[in-house]
Amino acid sequence: MFAMGFSEYGGPEVLRPLDVEVPAPAAGEVRVRVRCAGVNPLDWKLRGGRMAAARTLAFPYVLGLEAAGVVESVGEDAGPWRVGDEVLGPVTAGYAVQTLARADRLVAKPPGLPWELAGGLPMAAETAYRTLTALRVAKDDTLLVHGAAGGVGSLAVQFAVSAGVRVIGTASPANHDYLRSLGAEPVAYGEGVGARVRELAPDVDAVLDAAGRGVLPESVDLAGGPARVLTIADAAGAQTLGVRFSRQSDGEDQYVPGIERALALYRDGRLHLPVWRALPLAEAPDAHRASEEGHLRGKIVLVAD
Repeated sequence: MFAMGFSEYGGPEVLRPLDVEVPAPAAGEVRVRVRCAGVNPLDWKLRGGRMAAARTLAFPYVLGLEAAGVVESVGEDAGPWRVGDEVLGPVTAGYAVQTLARADRLVAKPPGLPWELAGGLPMAAETAYRTLTALRVAKDDTLLVHGAAGGVGSLAVQFAVSAGVRVIGTASPANHDYLRSLGAEPVAYGEGVGARVRELAPDVDAVLDAAGRGVLPESVDLAGGPARVLTIADAAGAQTLGVRFSRQSDGEDQYVPGIERALALYRDGRLHLPVWRALPLAEAPDAHRASEEGHLRGKIVLVAD
């Protein structure tokens, strides 16, 4: 089957078409025919070798952490899933025509949910849900979200606002109207961001850094210490300042509740996760270039079918 992967670390150009074997689902797994797969920063960090010391890859390696598609084959003990079911969730190699997924981490796709949105939803939903839970964000809190217009930031804002939380979000001025539409109070990122936040709220209860732009020192000051500051994008800064660095790990991820939280907003007509660009699977290198450049509103997805 057709897939996009790489056989050596490097820039986007090392991503090439591959002809790989169709995977067979093991017990507890299903094989999904991919309709759309999300592109995430971890994808290009893996491709570029930034994670080589922590994660050994077997080449050729097919990227892709999330996808939406149709169940094509079911392994033993795969729960309620049947051939033909439309699903979304984390997968093992989503940049492919077909991929495997753990049955217990999949969620049924609502009939009207666009495939492009479904394919880019799982990672952002899980991360937003997990981080807000870790920060113990509750009604009437004031939450600061750095990188609020990105995939994770957008959902974190919506999850928090729907729970009665006041949200201040940093983003480029071009995204301020978008953040207002989500219910957040926008602030321009960059030098002096702490002072601009204080003009709106002298103190904040919690901070989520989804941007990784050196904002942790000011965030700790705004929150009165590192206890309720969390980053998903600045591991080195977190270690220096005693801030929590959160990442997904088997047994601790929150895919199902996170996706279900997003789908609850969708059913209420309140879910907004823009698809910044939808590209054919073969154009994965261009998707990586755009993702690495940053300043995106929403997600990039690859269309496999």
